[in-house]
Amino acid sequence: MTAKKQIYPPRPRSKAARRQQAVAVNDALTRNYPDARCELDFTNPLELLVATVLSAQTTDVRVNSITPELFATYPAAEDYADADREELESILRPLGFHRAKAKSLMGLGAALVEKHGGEVPNSLEELIKLPGVGRKTANVVLGNAFGIPGITVDTHVGRLARRLGWSREENPVKVENDIADLLPEEEWTMACHRLIFHGRRICTARKPNCAACPIADLCPSYPVTA
Repeated sequence: MTAKKQIYPPRPRSKAARRQQAVAVNDALTRNYPDARCELDFTNPLELLVATVLSAQTTDVRVNSITPELFATYPAAEDYADADREELESILRPLGFHRAKAKSLMGLGAALVEKHGGEVPNSLEELIKLPGVGRKTANVVLGNAFGIPGITVDTHVGRLARRLGWSREENPVKVENDIADLLPEEEWTMACHRLIFHGRRICTARKPNCAACPIADLCPSYPVTA
């Protein structure tokens, strides 16, 4: 059986026109989501790194429900490295996959202690060398804990980038590069938060609410039927 061919929305032919549309979309989302932000609770880079790693295969709300106890019990990388496995698993149990997540956090803590003196590095190159940390997690940490612009391509950002005609790629790294080519670097982090807010609230995967969409007039996919 041959794979179904992906159908992409039409988009402006010139890069200049695509950039103009992308900036207009970002401006509109800025007005509509003035409270856009990282929805994981944290107070320092380690807490954000841990919360982001835990957010895989679960929701930010659920992660936030267990992190107060987690962060109080394990305030430093050394604490994760030396954690009692059963105690850590017990805290993580509500998230699902608690054994795998406990193992991941213990390995992450050990790597931070061994290679970085227990501190979270502030470069993409060093972050992605840590166990369980990919580009998405690294960019979340860079943009929100260190103020270093990064493009976080989660399922929402990838979906909206394709619907908006910003990218025709499925590979997150290629989507990241396409977005980087359209928006000013200083907007990267917040633009992703706005897209995520919009993807969770209006432009959902199953049933996008195009009638309530504040950027419908800028969207080449409007109306979205799937």
